[in-house]
Amino acid sequence: MSLAASKLLTGLAALLCGALVPLGFAPFGWYPLTLLAIAALAALLLAAKPREALLIGWLFGIGQFGVGVSWVYISIYLYGHASLWLSVAVMLLLVAFLALFPALMAWALARVALMSASRFALVLFPAAWTLTEWLRSWLLTGFPWLNLGYSQVDGPLLGFAPLLGVYGVSWLVALSGGLLVWALRTPGKARLFAAFALASIWLGGLALNQLHWTEPAGDKLRATLVQGNIPQELKWQPEQQRTTLERYVALTRQHLDSDVVVWPETAVPAFYDQVEADFLEPLGVELQQYGVSLLTGIPVLDRSRWDYFNAVISLDQPQRFYSKVHLVPFGEYLPLRDWLAEVLDFLPVPEADFSAGDPQQPLLTAAGYPVGSSICYEIAFGEQLIAALPEAAFLVNVSNDAWFGDSLAPHQHLEMARMRAREAERYLLRATNTGISAIIDADGRLLVQSKQARTETISADLEPRSGATPYVRWGNWPVVIACGLVLLAGLRLGRRAP
Repeated sequence: MSLAASKLLTGLAALLCGALVPLGFAPFGWYPLTLLAIAALAALLLAAKPREALLIGWLFGIGQFGVGVSWVYISIYLYGHASLWLSVAVMLLLVAFLALFPALMAWALARVALMSASRFALVLFPAAWTLTEWLRSWLLTGFPWLNLGYSQVDGPLLGFAPLLGVYGVSWLVALSGGLLVWALRTPGKARLFAAFALASIWLGGLALNQLHWTEPAGDKLRATLVQGNIPQELKWQPEQQRTTLERYVALTRQHLDSDVVVWPETAVPAFYDQVEADFLEPLGVELQQYGVSLLTGIPVLDRSRWDYFNAVISLDQPQRFYSKVHLVPFGEYLPLRDWLAEVLDFLPVPEADFSAGDPQQPLLTAAGYPVGSSICYEIAFGEQLIAALPEAAFLVNVSNDAWFGDSLAPHQHLEMARMRAREAERYLLRATNTGISAIIDADGRLLVQSKQARTETISADLEPRSGATPYVRWGNWPVVIACGLVLLAGLRLGRRAP
């Protein structure tokens, strides 16, 4: 085979393996595929020179994000009213940018050219991959989508989440891939050792799934989520406001035996001060008669400073809000608005930017318990949610995934919520406008979930919990520091052998 043909096949293999990664995530859930794909990437990089490694990593990223985040074009096309070709072009630019992360990681590994093949696969590659995911989670406000750990919410490795968080699970996936490569490349006892180590990791995860770090903190509560299913194109029309509110109230009145009811992000399509006196206060009085606590998403306008906030309110605490901290660029605010407003007017950004809430906000309460609140995209950032712990007895996430239609995004978003519940060992109530709403237990399991694009309510028992997992106490830093130290140590171990 010619050199050109060999490079072409290598590039196609990298692209295909990257495209297999999202199949390990929801809604498919074929999590072993993610392990096989990352093992294939490690194998392709073993003998690659820097320029070859750069291309392999980039093509792998193109496959991974091209399949996994292709849903981005929907919000631009349907709700930004851009042309189809422009929507697809913006999506492809995002994919090409995200693919730079595995590309630069692969280039850097090949550039340093450290360690024997086994040490590369077992030590350097897993650490570098994990740090790359972590870097992507905060650089330019962060995009932690398709982190390998999320693919394992239905697999044995989820047992490590309360210990190491999602990045620790990602490291174990990459390490498992490295062990597969080592087992295939080495004969005899080394192969047996690799198989034993791989089995130990996965069986260890199963064992850890039986271990709990938190405990019940009171009697079970009845929780209900209301999914109003208001179409995105109608949600903010003034003539639709009364119909929207009546729908949510009517659905809530069907569940006056519940202790906690949650409405989605901006379920109330008006500023708080516009509906406080004639809607929220009477509703709060009515629900208090039945012992029902209601949390709902609502926009808030501080008219003294003209700051807008995307917020959650508990009617148990009038005028107490949780204001969203981690805002979405190009969705809730436009970076460099003075320069970019006219150039990017096809994006569905608000005419005025939302303001970020204080990271140290006091917790809301519902049914007598403190609640850890998050809004939409914030569920992707575990280090932010654990700020409410161990004080919070359970977690609430309100979201509006209508922006992404019937795509992979709502399923992937729910998968992230399941990881947060497992990391914290807290029940999590996730209420969305059009789906997928879900009640998740402290083990990350789905107790009940809604259908998409349907008006419905779902209910289940909720168990308040107390205590803290190791991840809640230490966050991502143990994994990040350990991976960093591994990479630094690798600089002293000599050049890589084939």
